[in-house]
Amino acid sequence: MTTGPRRPLSAPTDASVLQGRALVTGGTSGLGLEFARALAARGLALVLVARNRERLEKTAEQLRWRYGVEVETLVADLAARDDVDAVAARLLDAGSPVDVLVNNAGHGVHVPLLAEDLSEVDRSLDVMVRAVLVLGNAAGRAMVSRGRGVIVNVASVAGLVPMGAYSAIKSWVATYSESLSLELAGTGVQATALVPGWVRTEFHERAKIRTSAIPNVLWLEADRVVSDALEDVERGRVRSVPSLRFRVIAFLAAHAPRPLVRRATALIQGGRS
Repeated sequence: MTTGPRRPLSAPTDASVLQGRALVTGGTSGLGLEFARALAARGLALVLVARNRERLEKTAEQLRWRYGVEVETLVADLAARDDVDAVAARLLDAGSPVDVLVNNAGHGVHVPLLAEDLSEVDRSLDVMVRAVLVLGNAAGRAMVSRGRGVIVNVASVAGLVPMGAYSAIKSWVATYSESLSLELAGTGVQATALVPGWVRTEFHERAKIRTSAIPNVLWLEADRVVSDALEDVERGRVRSVPSLRFRVIAFLAAHAPRPLVRRATALIQGGRS
Protein backbone atom coordinates (compact mmCIF):
# COMPACT_ATOMS: atom_id res chain seq x y z
CA MET A 1 0.00 0.00 0.00
CA THR A 2 1.31 3.45 -0.91
CA THR A 3 0.28 6.67 0.76
CA GLY A 4 0.77 10.35 0.31
CA PRO A 5 2.04 12.46 3.22
CA ARG A 6 -0.09 11.80 6.29
CA ARG A 7 -1.97 14.81 7.58
CA PRO A 8 -5.05 15.25 9.76
CA LEU A 9 -8.30 15.28 7.84
CA SER A 10 -10.21 18.55 7.85
CA ALA A 11 -12.87 18.87 10.49
CA PRO A 12 -16.44 18.78 9.15
CA THR A 13 -17.68 22.21 8.21
CA ASP A 14 -21.29 21.38 7.41
CA ALA A 15 -23.87 18.63 7.58
CA SER A 16 -22.57 16.73 4.55
CA VAL A 17 -22.40 12.97 4.94
CA LEU A 18 -19.54 12.91 2.43
CA GLN A 19 -16.57 13.71 4.63
CA GLY A 20 -13.36 12.15 5.85
CA ARG A 21 -11.86 9.35 3.75
CA ALA A 22 -13.31 7.39 0.84
CA LEU A 23 -12.27 4.00 -0.51
CA VAL A 24 -13.10 3.49 -4.19
CA THR A 25 -12.71 0.12 -5.90
CA GLY A 26 -11.90 0.23 -9.61
CA GLY A 27 -10.75 3.79 -8.97
CA THR A 28 -8.49 4.31 -11.99
CA SER A 29 -11.02 4.38 -14.82
CA GLY A 30 -14.65 4.95 -15.73
CA LEU A 31 -17.11 5.71 -12.96
CA GLY A 32 -14.55 4.79 -10.31
CA LEU A 33 -12.17 7.51 -11.46
CA GLU A 34 -15.03 10.02 -11.63
CA PHE A 35 -16.03 9.12 -8.07
CA ALA A 36 -12.42 9.62 -6.98
CA ARG A 37 -12.26 13.03 -8.65
CA ALA A 38 -15.60 14.19 -7.31
CA LEU A 39 -14.86 13.08 -3.75
CA ALA A 40 -11.35 14.59 -3.84
CA ALA A 41 -12.89 17.86 -5.06
CA ARG A 42 -15.04 17.80 -1.91
CA GLY A 43 -11.87 17.47 0.18
CA LEU A 44 -12.06 13.78 1.04
CA ALA A 45 -8.89 11.76 1.36
CA LEU A 46 -8.85 8.68 -0.86
CA VAL A 47 -7.94 5.03 -0.85
CA LEU A 48 -7.85 3.81 -4.46
CA VAL A 49 -8.11 0.09 -5.17
CA ALA A 50 -7.25 -1.41 -8.57
CA ARG A 51 -5.28 -4.26 -10.15
CA ASN A 52 -2.78 -2.32 -12.26
CA ARG A 53 -0.04 -0.91 -10.01
CA GLU A 54 1.41 1.47 -12.60
CA ARG A 55 -1.95 2.96 -13.53
CA LEU A 56 -2.92 3.15 -9.86
CA GLU A 57 0.18 5.11 -8.87
CA LYS A 58 -0.17 7.46 -11.83
CA THR A 59 -3.81 8.17 -11.02
CA ALA A 60 -3.00 8.75 -7.35
CA GLU A 61 -0.26 11.21 -8.18
CA GLN A 62 -2.55 13.16 -10.52
CA LEU A 63 -5.25 13.37 -7.84
CA ARG A 64 -2.78 14.52 -5.19
CA TRP A 65 -1.46 17.21 -7.50
CA ARG A 66 -4.86 18.44 -8.68
CA TYR A 67 -6.83 18.36 -5.43
CA GLY A 68 -4.18 18.46 -2.70
CA VAL A 69 -5.65 15.48 -0.84
CA GLU A 70 -4.09 12.41 0.72
CA VAL A 71 -4.30 9.42 -1.63
CA GLU A 72 -3.44 5.85 -0.64
CA THR A 73 -3.15 3.07 -3.18
CA LEU A 74 -3.98 -0.57 -2.63
CA VAL A 75 -3.20 -3.04 -5.42
CA ALA A 76 -5.83 -5.76 -5.36
CA ASP A 77 -7.57 -8.14 -7.73
CA LEU A 78 -11.07 -8.47 -6.32
CA ALA A 79 -11.46 -11.87 -7.97
CA ALA A 80 -8.79 -13.14 -5.55
CA ARG A 81 -10.06 -13.85 -2.04
CA ASP A 82 -6.79 -12.94 -0.30
CA ASP A 83 -6.85 -9.55 -2.04
CA VAL A 84 -10.48 -8.97 -1.05
CA ASP A 85 -9.54 -9.81 2.53
CA ALA A 86 -6.73 -7.24 2.38
CA VAL A 87 -9.18 -4.53 1.26
CA ALA A 88 -11.63 -5.59 3.96
CA ALA A 89 -8.85 -5.27 6.54
CA ARG A 90 -8.21 -1.73 5.34
CA LEU A 91 -11.89 -0.91 5.81
CA LEU A 92 -11.73 -2.29 9.36
CA ASP A 93 -8.63 -0.26 10.30
CA ALA A 94 -9.85 1.88 13.20
CA GLY A 95 -6.63 3.88 13.23
CA SER A 96 -7.28 5.29 9.75
CA PRO A 97 -11.05 5.01 9.28
CA VAL A 98 -12.83 4.91 5.94
CA ASP A 99 -16.02 6.98 6.00
CA VAL A 100 -17.24 6.33 2.45
CA LEU A 101 -17.03 3.08 0.49
CA VAL A 102 -17.74 3.05 -3.25
CA ASN A 103 -18.17 -0.55 -4.42
CA ASN A 104 -17.56 0.20 -8.08
CA ALA A 105 -15.15 -2.40 -9.48
CA GLY A 106 -16.62 -4.51 -12.25
CA HIS A 107 -16.61 -5.39 -15.91
CA GLY A 108 -18.95 -6.46 -18.65
CA VAL A 109 -19.99 -10.08 -19.05
CA HIS A 110 -20.61 -10.99 -22.66
CA VAL A 111 -20.87 -14.77 -22.28
CA PRO A 112 -24.03 -16.76 -23.06
CA LEU A 113 -25.62 -18.43 -20.08
CA LEU A 114 -25.27 -21.77 -21.91
CA ALA A 115 -21.60 -21.25 -22.82
CA GLU A 116 -19.36 -24.27 -22.25
CA ASP A 117 -16.73 -22.12 -20.52
CA LEU A 118 -18.19 -20.13 -17.62
CA SER A 119 -14.86 -18.96 -16.19
CA GLU A 120 -15.62 -15.33 -17.10
CA VAL A 121 -18.93 -15.54 -15.27
CA ASP A 122 -17.18 -17.08 -12.26
CA ARG A 123 -14.74 -14.17 -12.14
CA SER A 124 -17.58 -11.68 -12.50
CA LEU A 125 -19.42 -13.24 -9.58
CA ASP A 126 -16.28 -12.94 -7.46
CA VAL A 127 -15.72 -9.28 -8.37
CA MET A 128 -19.29 -7.96 -8.49
CA VAL A 129 -21.06 -10.18 -5.96
CA ARG A 130 -18.69 -11.73 -3.43
CA ALA A 131 -16.34 -8.74 -3.17
CA VAL A 132 -19.27 -6.33 -2.88
CA LEU A 133 -20.72 -8.47 -0.08
CA VAL A 134 -17.45 -8.85 1.83
CA LEU A 135 -16.41 -5.21 1.52
CA GLY A 136 -19.90 -3.96 2.35
CA ASN A 137 -19.85 -6.18 5.42
CA ALA A 138 -16.47 -4.87 6.62
CA ALA A 139 -17.30 -1.23 5.92
CA GLY A 140 -20.76 -1.50 7.41
CA ARG A 141 -19.54 -3.03 10.68
CA ALA A 142 -16.73 -0.48 11.03
CA MET A 143 -19.02 2.45 10.23
CA VAL A 144 -21.78 1.30 12.57
CA SER A 145 -19.26 1.19 15.42
CA ARG A 146 -18.53 4.89 14.75
CA GLY A 147 -22.16 5.84 14.11
CA ARG A 148 -21.62 7.32 10.65
CA GLY A 149 -20.66 6.42 7.11
CA VAL A 150 -21.80 5.90 3.53
CA ILE A 151 -21.72 2.85 1.26
CA VAL A 152 -22.39 3.27 -2.47
CA ASN A 153 -22.91 0.11 -4.51
CA VAL A 154 -22.79 0.49 -8.30
CA ALA A 155 -25.59 -1.52 -9.90
CA SER A 156 -27.13 -0.90 -13.34
CA VAL A 157 -30.42 -0.34 -15.15
CA ALA A 158 -29.43 -3.58 -16.92
CA GLY A 159 -30.27 -5.31 -13.65
CA LEU A 160 -33.96 -4.51 -14.27
CA VAL A 161 -34.13 -6.43 -17.53
CA PRO A 162 -33.21 -10.01 -18.60
CA MET A 163 -29.89 -9.48 -20.40
CA GLY A 164 -27.91 -12.48 -19.21
CA ALA A 165 -25.35 -12.92 -16.46
CA TYR A 166 -24.46 -9.23 -16.16
CA SER A 167 -28.09 -8.28 -15.59
CA ALA A 168 -28.51 -11.04 -13.01
CA ILE A 169 -25.40 -9.88 -11.17
CA LYS A 170 -26.42 -6.22 -11.14
CA SER A 171 -29.92 -7.18 -10.03
CA TRP A 172 -28.27 -8.85 -7.04
CA VAL A 173 -26.23 -5.71 -6.31
CA ALA A 174 -29.33 -3.51 -6.26
CA THR A 175 -31.28 -5.91 -4.05
CA TYR A 176 -28.31 -6.40 -1.74
CA SER A 177 -27.84 -2.66 -1.39
CA GLU A 178 -31.48 -2.07 -0.53
CA SER A 179 -31.38 -4.95 1.97
CA LEU A 180 -28.23 -3.48 3.51
CA SER A 181 -29.95 -0.11 3.87
CA LEU A 182 -32.66 -1.78 5.95
CA GLU A 183 -30.12 -3.39 8.28
CA LEU A 184 -28.36 -0.04 8.66
CA ALA A 185 -31.52 1.91 9.52
CA GLY A 186 -31.04 3.95 12.68
CA THR A 187 -27.27 3.40 12.85
CA GLY A 188 -26.15 6.66 11.24
CA VAL A 189 -24.80 4.71 8.26
CA GLN A 190 -26.52 4.71 4.88
CA ALA A 191 -26.33 2.57 1.74
CA THR A 192 -27.21 3.80 -1.73
CA ALA A 193 -27.43 1.76 -4.94
CA LEU A 194 -26.35 3.68 -8.03
CA VAL A 195 -28.40 2.42 -10.98
CA PRO A 196 -26.98 4.07 -14.13
CA GLY A 197 -27.84 3.43 -17.74
CA TRP A 198 -25.33 3.60 -20.59
CA VAL A 199 -22.34 5.70 -19.58
CA ARG A 200 -19.55 6.89 -21.86
CA THR A 201 -16.52 5.10 -20.43
CA GLU A 202 -14.08 2.42 -21.64
CA PHE A 203 -16.31 -0.21 -20.00
CA HIS A 204 -18.05 -1.36 -23.19
CA GLU A 205 -14.85 -1.47 -25.24
CA ARG A 206 -13.18 -3.64 -22.60
CA ALA A 207 -16.17 -5.98 -22.61
CA LYS A 208 -16.13 -6.09 -26.44
CA ILE A 209 -19.75 -4.96 -26.56
CA ARG A 210 -20.89 -3.30 -29.78
CA THR A 211 -22.71 -0.05 -28.95
CA SER A 212 -23.52 1.38 -32.38
CA ALA A 213 -27.18 0.40 -32.05
CA ILE A 214 -27.62 2.48 -28.90
CA PRO A 215 -29.04 5.96 -29.74
CA ASN A 216 -26.89 8.92 -28.69
CA VAL A 217 -29.73 10.30 -26.57
CA LEU A 218 -29.39 7.31 -24.23
CA TRP A 219 -25.74 7.94 -23.41
CA LEU A 220 -24.75 9.73 -20.22
CA GLU A 221 -21.46 11.34 -19.28
CA ALA A 222 -19.65 9.77 -16.33
CA ASP A 223 -19.22 13.04 -14.43
CA ARG A 224 -22.97 13.72 -14.64
CA VAL A 225 -23.77 10.23 -13.33
CA VAL A 226 -21.45 10.64 -10.36
CA SER A 227 -22.67 14.17 -9.62
CA ASP A 228 -26.29 12.98 -9.54
CA ALA A 229 -25.33 9.98 -7.41
CA LEU A 230 -23.57 12.09 -4.78
CA GLU A 231 -26.50 14.49 -4.65
CA ASP A 232 -28.80 11.53 -4.00
CA VAL A 233 -26.43 10.28 -1.30
CA GLU A 234 -26.63 13.67 0.40
CA ARG A 235 -30.43 13.39 0.28
CA GLY A 236 -30.26 9.97 1.92
CA ARG A 237 -31.79 8.14 -1.03
CA VAL A 238 -31.56 4.36 -1.10
CA ARG A 239 -31.50 4.22 -4.91
CA SER A 240 -30.03 6.71 -7.37
CA VAL A 241 -31.03 6.58 -11.05
CA PRO A 242 -29.25 9.46 -12.81
CA SER A 243 -31.20 11.49 -15.40
CA LEU A 244 -34.91 11.72 -16.09
CA ARG A 245 -34.65 9.53 -19.19
CA PHE A 246 -33.29 6.58 -17.22
CA ARG A 247 -35.68 7.11 -14.34
CA VAL A 248 -38.45 6.68 -16.91
CA ILE A 249 -36.74 3.63 -18.43
CA ALA A 250 -36.21 2.13 -14.97
CA PHE A 251 -39.86 2.69 -14.10
CA LEU A 252 -41.02 1.04 -17.30
CA ALA A 253 -38.62 -1.88 -16.86
CA ALA A 254 -39.95 -2.45 -13.36
CA HIS A 255 -43.67 -1.98 -14.06
CA ALA A 256 -44.34 -2.84 -17.71
CA PRO A 257 -45.70 -6.31 -18.54
CA ARG A 258 -42.80 -8.77 -18.46
CA PRO A 259 -43.48 -10.17 -21.97
CA LEU A 260 -43.08 -6.63 -23.31
CA VAL A 261 -39.89 -6.11 -21.33
CA ARG A 262 -38.46 -9.39 -22.65
CA ARG A 263 -39.32 -8.46 -26.23
CA ALA A 264 -37.72 -5.02 -25.93
CA THR A 265 -34.66 -6.57 -24.30
CA ALA A 266 -34.29 -9.08 -27.13
CA LEU A 267 -34.29 -6.24 -29.67
CA ILE A 268 -31.60 -4.37 -27.72
CA GLN A 269 -29.45 -7.48 -27.40
CA GLY A 270 -29.70 -8.03 -31.14
CA GLY A 271 -28.13 -4.63 -31.70
CA ARG A 272 -25.30 -5.19 -29.21
CA SER A 273 -24.08 -8.63 -30.19
